[in-house]
Formats: sequence, C-alpha cells, structure tokens
Amino acid sequence: MTVDVLTHDEETASAPVSAPVPASEVPADEATESESASPAPSSEGSPEPAAEEAPKPKRGRPKGAATASTAKKTRTVELTLTVTGTADGEWQAELKNGSKWVAKGLEIPAAAVSRAAKELHADLSGPIDEVINQAREAQAAKVAALEAELEKAKQALAELDA
Repeated sequence: MTVDVLTHDEETASAPVSAPVPASEVPADEATESESASPAPSSEGSPEPAAEEAPKPKRGRPKGAATASTAKKTRTVELTLTVTGTADGEWQAELKNGSKWVAKGLEIPAAAVSRAAKELHADLSGPIDEVINQAREAQAAKVAALEAELEKAKQALAELDA
C-alpha cells in the first residue's frame, strides 16, 4: 500500500503527481518504507490536503459483459399433462399448453397408462401399476358377484319353467 502526501511546497512545484501504485507492483524494500512513513506536519500548522484516491470500482459485472455472454439460451415450453384414474379403472387425460387447454377429458385405456408410465420412469410406473391392480381386483370381485347373481337368476328361471 502506498500513500502519497503533498505539502504546500510540493503543490507549487511543477513536478507531476504520480498515481498510487498497487502493492503487488512495488518492490519489497520500497513497500516497507512507504507503509512505515508518516506524513510530515506542515510548517504552517494548516491541515494537509488529502491525496486523491482512485475511484472505487463498481460492484457487479461490467456493462460490456452482458452483451458478450456465452450462456446458452434455451426456449422452454410449458406443457401440462394430467392423467386421472378412478377406482373402477377409468382413466382420463388432459393437456394444457401454458394456460390454454389443448385436450380435456380424453378417455384412455389403463394398459396405455401403464405402458406410458413404464416408458417415462420406474418411479412412476410402480405406484400407477398398484392403482391399476387394485382396480383390476375390484373389477374381478364385481364380476364374481355378478356371476353369482346371474346363477341365482338362472336357477329361479329354471324353477319357474319346471
């Protein structure tokens, strides 16, 4: 660090004033001398003029850096696909592009939902397959109950015919 101090006599001299030199550019022996040197009091007792300091650098990026950016700019598209299923195994899909609906209430088969989930990611296919299997079991139970009811109805019809 260097400190340049001018006295009244030096100000009137025609010698140019040098700008402060960064500490990294000053030889080691001069750096210790300039750091330990204290300003000499003036003979007039008036305060000494302060040395001019270099303006502080502004924070942030320089303005030219914004135009020379090498960051890759990618265009993103916001599409929202919502797939909903019921306990009965009925599945619907809705597609939205930003805030505009592209398709609403499209019925899709459970097998297509299962295949799509497997293609997308294993973490998606597991829970979806569980829901589909529960719906399959519920439908199988419903079929069994209806078959039992059908058998009772057939027996009642046979008794009436006899």
